[in-house]
Amino acid sequence: MTDFRTDWTFEEIESIYHSPLLDLIYRAATVHRKYHDTGEVQVCTLLSIKTGGCPEDCAYCPQSARYQTSVDAEKMLDSDVILASANKAKEAGSTRFCMGAAWRNARENKDFDRVIEMVSEITSMDMEVCCTLGMLTDEQARKLKEAGLYAYNHNLDSSEEFYNRIITTRSYQERLDTLETVRKNNISVCCGGIIGMGETDHDRIGLIHNLATMPEHPESVPVNALLPVKGTPMENQPKVPWHDMARMIATARITMPKSMVRLSAGRVNMSMEEQAHCFMAGANSIFTGEKLLTTCNNEPGEDMQMFELLGLKPRKAFKNAKAEHMPVSR
Repeated sequence: MTDFRTDWTFEEIESIYHSPLLDLIYRAATVHRKYHDTGEVQVCTLLSIKTGGCPEDCAYCPQSARYQTSVDAEKMLDSDVILASANKAKEAGSTRFCMGAAWRNARENKDFDRVIEMVSEITSMDMEVCCTLGMLTDEQARKLKEAGLYAYNHNLDSSEEFYNRIITTRSYQERLDTLETVRKNNISVCCGGIIGMGETDHDRIGLIHNLATMPEHPESVPVNALLPVKGTPMENQPKVPWHDMARMIATARITMPKSMVRLSAGRVNMSMEEQAHCFMAGANSIFTGEKLLTTCNNEPGEDMQMFELLGLKPRKAFKNAKAEHMPVSR
């Protein structure tokens, strides 16, 4: 039986997810070693290029205009600030630069034209460029691809059943439609979710089931732990235990063997030892930099120390990339 299945049943994934933690991590580590260099971890940087003022009501997000948080609506960053951030990220060892904008959907305006320009400029720096700009039209996806965009992030967040409890301004199907548009335009898909929002294990398994039964697995699967922000409906949610992150990462690794599984938001609350368990479970990417959009992130010096102690090295850009995802200019 092939490892690259897209016909996983919910019950199969449920059995994997609920297996004893050490057995689960061992099984995931075995799969990870088969398809990846376990000594490599991709270092990514995520920059909020347009912060706050979003019309959506995502209950976890401090950028929503509906909530009273410390995040103010700002205009899009100047191009030179974005390019300087990308250069700084590359010098610090990042091989993937992600640009996020607090938009419900990308609009055909000067800001979108500048995003296209930034994609082209940063791709020419030999970095993988990823964007998360909300919903896209087919024409917008085509323009991003032509500019050199390597990946597009559009998370499902949780199971379809739980999704309706945290977001009412955009449907689950609209998210799936955006992912289909991205895939159709030969852009690498980055899609994962968030745990710690009050969902059940059933919802977490449902998220992985939805990802692992797509016609093609997402090339990138970010696993986020909620960082509660004052002023949002989820400000009082408890901290996510590290073993829940390890369980999600391991289940994702087993069901989507070739995907990059990214230890994303929430890492700031984890010790080095706890992060090491997540790497053992199959995580092979982290985000560095002062912030993840608007929330705190780990100190670069701490990450360098962790890499040295664990014997990890940064993964090169575009390693094992599919030909159709490569920027035309390379």
